[in-house]
Amino acid sequence: MSDASGAHVSEAHGAAPRVVLITGAGSGIGAALARRLAAPHTSLMLHARGADDASRRRLVQVAADCTASGARCATVFGDLAERGASEHVIHQTLASFGALDQLVANAGHAQRQTLATLDPDTFSAAFAAMPAAFAALVRRAMPALETSQRGRVVALSSFVAHRYRADAPFAATAAAKAALEALAKTAAAELAPLGVTVNCVAPGYTRKDRGPSADNAAVWTRAAEATPLGHVAEPADVAALIAFLLSDEARHITGQVIHVDGGLTLG
Repeated sequence: MSDASGAHVSEAHGAAPRVVLITGAGSGIGAALARRLAAPHTSLMLHARGADDASRRRLVQVAADCTASGARCATVFGDLAERGASEHVIHQTLASFGALDQLVANAGHAQRQTLATLDPDTFSAAFAAMPAAFAALVRRAMPALETSQRGRVVALSSFVAHRYRADAPFAATAAAKAALEALAKTAAAELAPLGVTVNCVAPGYTRKDRGPSADNAAVWTRAAEATPLGHVAEPADVAALIAFLLSDEARHITGQVIHVDGGLTLG
């Protein structure tokens, strides 16, 4: 069924002990995390940019899979780089479920670009989509997180904020992800007295299920060769760590940047 805003909401199956918002949940790590968390005790607000019909269908399918596993689900679309979009996503979460316990800021992108060719628009877009969107999400979510008994925030960073190579430049993305990590640590310090943890997960090369490189075997061969463990991560590998950071077992971990990169950032 749908609420008045057009967000799709599955039928409830009893009370849910936690409400989790996952941005960028239509594919990759976000979709893997949603499916991992899906259970009768969990309500999931699943977000995607929804730039086209295919994107919207992907998110609806993820929600259907999660509902089949017993979760209560809602979906919301919006470009988090746009002013007011992050606040709208939090508002829709609270309108759909009446609470928000855990926030996973997964939406983002990586773009190869050298500093020499970096233009102001690309730079601004990277910051709007990642650190600025994260800050807006956390600000709007704070009142709900403060009243939760299981308050958690996890932000997705990237190895590109820690590994710099001239043959693989990510000027704008690296800067945006580094800023995201700084904001997450600020949030961790501010929310710690309230029992809310805030951490970053920094994946290495992680297999994609869509996009230009998804089916390019040569790309993934090179990525595996660059990774000390000799293979790239699957989205489920990263989702496993995020799920742990959301769990009660991780209640004493906050302000950390944890790498899931097969040793990519060792040296």
